[in-house]
Amino acid sequence: MNYKTITLSLIALIFINITAFAQEEKEEKEGYQFVDEIYIDNTPVKNQYRSGTCWSFSGLAFLEAEILRETGKEYDLSEMFVVHHTYSDKAEKYVRLNGNLNFGGGAEVTDVFRVFDLYGMMPEIAYAGLNYGEPMHTHGELDELLKSYVEAIIKNKNRKLTPVWHDGYNKVLDTYLGEIPATFSYEGAEYNPKSFAESTGFKTENYIEITSYTHRPYYKPFIMEIPDNWLWAEIYNVKLEEMMQTIDNALEKGYTIAWGADVSDKGFSWKNGVAVIPDEDKSDLAGTEKEKWESLTKKEREAAMFSFNGPLKEKEITPEMRQQHYDNYMVTDDHGMLIVGKAKDQNGNVFYKIKNSWGTEDHVYDGYFYASEAYVKLQTIGIAVHKDALPKSVKKELGL
Repeated sequence: MNYKTITLSLIALIFINITAFAQEEKEEKEGYQFVDEIYIDNTPVKNQYRSGTCWSFSGLAFLEAEILRETGKEYDLSEMFVVHHTYSDKAEKYVRLNGNLNFGGGAEVTDVFRVFDLYGMMPEIAYAGLNYGEPMHTHGELDELLKSYVEAIIKNKNRKLTPVWHDGYNKVLDTYLGEIPATFSYEGAEYNPKSFAESTGFKTENYIEITSYTHRPYYKPFIMEIPDNWLWAEIYNVKLEEMMQTIDNALEKGYTIAWGADVSDKGFSWKNGVAVIPDEDKSDLAGTEKEKWESLTKKEREAAMFSFNGPLKEKEITPEMRQQHYDNYMVTDDHGMLIVGKAKDQNGNVFYKIKNSWGTEDHVYDGYFYASEAYVKLQTIGIAVHKDALPKSVKKELGL
């Protein structure tokens, strides 16, 4: 090979590498591209920060969106008002059950409905729940203190509970979150929590919670066996396709959906604003492409699957798969959010637009993210929706 041939070969090699690098960089920058097809008005994204109170944030985001839909009025409701009452009532049940109940910061959207009915509601401006010198919700110390308190009560070294133990517990809540005012002013009027709740026009009886699992009969309510369901509240069971039809029907009719789900899966990326369930089998590959895939190590395959550089093949989710993940603790009730819309990526794949409660700072979608149809099918623990948003066939099966 002569000098000229070597030079031309080097130039060609450099050109190929530059082209490949440019293409790779382009693909990396491109990533997922979404076009919203449905977007339901909702209130601004909030930040639960270092507190395990997503259920309160998502539940009130749901209430705010529903009130906005029905009345056109935008509210900023107090998450810590709900948290204060829920923490207080949970402690009483925990002690009565001698500690045989999950105790922590978690709960469900059911708790928001319950507090609304029993105690009323307050606006954020009247009760922010930040009485401990922090600008944002930071509950590490509070959660540990509350758990230690109820454990001390259960040990019962006096061999008899004092009649004031719960008063003392509530004083801890008052110290950290603030004492709940009996009355307050809002937009020029005087309210108490009950009268304020009534003024919003929200009616909890208009809403229903549903899920889809095979270990319980369809179209019947059952107590959802998840740790944060300390109330032992019931939820209706429907078929998987009916749960998805309910979500789609609600969005098409202009309703948002409260969404309890698992975000611990590797396919969830808050940084990229995407949640997917990649098909690990890659059964659609053929020939040289398949050989390359099979030659990769497990680590390399995972890196390729979870690169979020763009659309990829996802798993087909079945009721059996959902049940297996639930039975083996692969799906847990670790986060509450709000479904506010529907979108498609650049390949026409269906995604749902989700409102989160982790703030908006430096986030690609300003506090929202997109969950694929497969992700919603597999990772959904349960949803809450207005009864009028149910498809007629589902409403009939449930006897509503």
